[in-house]
Amino acid sequence: MTEKTLELDEDIEAGDHQSYMKLSLSLATKSPPKPTNYRVGAVVVDATTNEILATGYTLELPGNTHAEQCCFEKLAEKYSIPANRLDEVLSNAVALYTTVEPCSQRLSGNIPCVDRILAIGSKIKTVYVGVQEPEKFISDNSSKRKLKDAGIEFVHVAGLEKEILEVATAGHEKSS
Repeated sequence: MTEKTLELDEDIEAGDHQSYMKLSLSLATKSPPKPTNYRVGAVVVDATTNEILATGYTLELPGNTHAEQCCFEKLAEKYSIPANRLDEVLSNAVALYTTVEPCSQRLSGNIPCVDRILAIGSKIKTVYVGVQEPEKFISDNSSKRKLKDAGIEFVHVAGLEKEILEVATAGHEKSS
């Protein structure tokens, strides 16, 4: 990764989706490379105030945790409520930035990230993604359809695909 990544203390202007995606990508690099998962970074933003509410990356928290899951678990801890009740405390205009499309199925049996997003209800208005989930582990990821069906906007933030996939697949066996 040759491009400068953003740190949390840097101000990101409202609507600067590229910078929020770069921040998500910088978080993904903190995830340990493993052949059994993607290294993903995520940022939850209050779109009304442009405040970063939570950040996360794959395997940041104990267990087989995904980036989005880490964000939601940190928010739940902050507000001392279960993650499935975050709709009670979040503003009505939350955006989620994630380097890779949220998973629609978990081979581990954990709750898929798209279902975690949907459980928060109508608070998350937009999910910004850097790349669609590659089909290595799960084919036909249905999260985009599920989000759109629930009235949540699904937006591809173009321009970082190569870097995101390099980081996401670090630790994977490369085919020749």
